[in-house]
Amino acid sequence: MKSSARKVELASASDLFTTEQERQDAKLEKVQNIPLSELYPFPDHPFSVRDDDSMKETVESVKEYGVLMPAIARPREGGGYELVAGHRRKYACELAGLDTMPVIVRDLDRDTATIFMVDSNIQRENILPSEKAKAYQMKMDAIRRKAGRPSKDEEIAGVENGGQVGHHFRGVKSRDLLAENSDDSARTIQRYLRLNELSPQLQQMVDDKKIAMTPAVEISYLKPEEQELLVETIESEQATPSLSQAQRMKKLSQSGKLDEDTMLGIMSEEKKPEVDKIVLTSDTLHKYFPRSYTPKQMQDTIIKLLEQWMKKRQRSQER
Repeated sequence: MKSSARKVELASASDLFTTEQERQDAKLEKVQNIPLSELYPFPDHPFSVRDDDSMKETVESVKEYGVLMPAIARPREGGGYELVAGHRRKYACELAGLDTMPVIVRDLDRDTATIFMVDSNIQRENILPSEKAKAYQMKMDAIRRKAGRPSKDEEIAGVENGGQVGHHFRGVKSRDLLAENSDDSARTIQRYLRLNELSPQLQQMVDDKKIAMTPAVEISYLKPEEQELLVETIESEQATPSLSQAQRMKKLSQSGKLDEDTMLGIMSEEKKPEVDKIVLTSDTLHKYFPRSYTPKQMQDTIIKLLEQWMKKRQRSQER
């Protein structure tokens, strides 16, 4: 015969001697002043901390007002805390001569921390293309691990649809998931991800604005040995590839016909002068128009505004 007695849960001593309000308060996040020596950088943090004018302003602000926005950190296995957001603030505190800084400690797993770290930094100004490329790659890998590996059917669908990122999660492309919490469109993110296929020397040229983004994406399809040869050719010819040249090299590479002679022949060509033109992408325009606007509506609105501006300018000149 089974006992009808129910299990009795005994309250802990802390439950007996604390109020419900105190127990709820204990669950809330609290700002702690943590020694800088106990704060460690996020592993493989993609965003560099630079000694620039912006950092000087941050240091002056810290000296005068302190750190206004607490950093976010997670407990570290080896002791101390791992910064998720706040690397620049920590460096500013060091330059300002402080020993501690305000931090909110959260119990985050590695992938959640990675996604949070990227999202909290990707909106910053003056981010290098290579930094964005690495950050988006880290976030995509974390999303994949959290969502689980897609099925074989999803992988095949990704290839058939021509997606360069190549994976879907619950019917959503991974590059679309990356676009969440970012000003960059899924297509733009896809292009940044291609930069991870460039050699370090070519990535540096993109960061230094010696190679534009569009030809850089085309060059990323070259084999590692072809990229190494391209770096040598750029140095010898003192010229970087245009979009047309990059596209031709990519095509020759894919057909197995790109060698030292053909590359030198392409890179030694006299470039045609660039036609003066202004290109406004939909990503740029959508910052000033509702998302519901079509390209045609945006174009018509811009033309109308320019016509009004021209008429106003003519009237002022006639006065």
